[in-house]
Order: sequence, then C-alpha cells, then structure tokens
Amino acid sequence: MSELDYKLLAALDKVVSEQSFERAAQSLHLTQSAVSQRIKQLELRLAQPLLVRGQPPYPTEAGHRLLAHYRQVSQLESAVMADLLPDAPQKPLTVTIVTNADSLATWLIPALTPLLHSHPIELNLLIEDESRSLDRLKRGEAFGAISLHAEPPPGCRSDALGQMDYLLVATPEFKQRYFAQGLSLAALQLSPAVAFDQRDDMHARYIEQHFGLPPGDYPCHAVRSAEAFVAIARSGAAYCLIPKLMIEKDLQTGSLIELYPQGKLTEPLYWHRWLLERGIHKDLSLRLIKYARQTLPPIDLGDTSMV
Repeated sequence: MSELDYKLLAALDKVVSEQSFERAAQSLHLTQSAVSQRIKQLELRLAQPLLVRGQPPYPTEAGHRLLAHYRQVSQLESAVMADLLPDAPQKPLTVTIVTNADSLATWLIPALTPLLHSHPIELNLLIEDESRSLDRLKRGEAFGAISLHAEPPPGCRSDALGQMDYLLVATPEFKQRYFAQGLSLAALQLSPAVAFDQRDDMHARYIEQHFGLPPGDYPCHAVRSAEAFVAIARSGAAYCLIPKLMIEKDLQTGSLIELYPQGKLTEPLYWHRWLLERGIHKDLSLRLIKYARQTLPPIDLGDTSMV
C-alpha cells in the first residue's frame, strides 16, 4: 500500500470514538454495512486487523497507531484551513487534553480561559491519573497530556510545568479522635483515608513508604473528585493527601492541619504534546506552560522525597 485512504481511516476513527458501528454510521451518514466494509477494506490493504469487534469495539495496537496519525493530521488540517480561510465560517476545533484531577481543580481552567474566549474551541478534557496519562496520548486520544514523566513519547515533546505539593491533612477534631497519640500503625489501621479511585495509588504509596502499612490494611474511601477530597477533609470524615494549592486558606484559618509535616510529597508535572503543533494548538501550549510556571513551584530536581 503506497498511501493511506483517509476516508477509510475516518470510518475507523468514528467507530472507535462513538464506540458503536451504528452511531458511527449515523455520524458519517452511511449504512452500518458501508462503515464495516470501509474498515475491512483498510484491514485488507494493511494485511492485519485494526479493530477488535467487541462491545464496545476497540482498536488493535496497529489501529491505535493509525488513529494517532489520523487524528494529528485532522487537527493540523483544521488549523491550516483556519489560517488559509480566516473569513470563512469555521466549526469549533475539538481540542482533547488529558489532565489529572488536581490540575483541573486548581490551575488548568484559568490557564485555558483566555484561549476559550478568543478562539472557537470545543475543549474535551479526559481525567486520568498523571502517572498513566501518556498512554492516552500515545494512542492518539488526545493532543496533549499532563504527566509525571519528563521523557516524551515518540513523536511528542515535553516541557516542565512545575511541581504539585501535597500535604497530609485533617481537621483538628479528626486528629484528636484518631491521632491523639500520633500516626501509629494501630491508629492508621482504624482511621478512614481517601483515594481518588481504585486505580489511584498515591495515598497507598505514601502510607506504605512512610509507615510500612500496605494497601488494604486500613479503611479508604473512593471519591472521584479533587474538590470532594477537600469537602470530605473539611467535614472531618477522613484524612487526605491534598494539593497545598487547594487548601491554603484552610491551613491559614486552622480548619485543616498538617498531620505529618516531615513527610513532604511533591509530584513533578510535565506538558506533553505532538511535535507537529501550530495555530491554536501551539497557542494553547504556550499559554498553559506560562500559566503553570507562574502558579506552581518550580520542579526541585534535587528533592528525593517524591513518591
């Protein structure tokens, strides 16, 4: 095969993004049979399967690579057409970003707001643990991703944003109830903690590193919202690892207090995106990097306390 047929790639992309042959057919104004035939034709040309026809259908490794290429080309094409035909009516450009919940709850929206006011953008934010966000970038599901890792994936570049500082906190009443004698193993085994979800291992890593207590040996709520972390801590129902940026006023008023000041936790954040960026994508990256560096402490490369 000497060249890619983007009409066939568009069918593959729609089936994956819509998670259904039926919805993909409706979006492309085709029959389900026509969509299926286009994907089969693409698979025959490449002599390998590109789609696992499950519920929902999902791409194979080769399918992921093709979709990553197709989505980059599609977004670049939209940016080029906006430059070439600036007076023509333009559909909003969908820009997909993978972010961790803590960045979303603190600095990310203010960083992007000026761009949302000045450009026709449909922002699609995917929430993912910052240690796993690059997987979605590699699969072409997003233009950019916030990650803990400095090394960019192939075809991408990265820039340091700053570091997120986390504190282990609770209300004074919670501390008096559970930790009046300190953070002993016996006390930790009885006191309720919070994790973002079952895949979030930040709290588990922290407790095991500092106290030698493995996951499962203490109660831990799952709360899928960074804001809810603060709410549950303020309520006195649990103790939490929370970004300092979110609770500075609580610390000043004493409504939340540090439980383990010697156990500093910092997470370095990096912005990864496609190498081929221009137009709105480039503007977004520049604004995001600038705002993050003005808001977050710089990454301390000599700090060995990162978990």
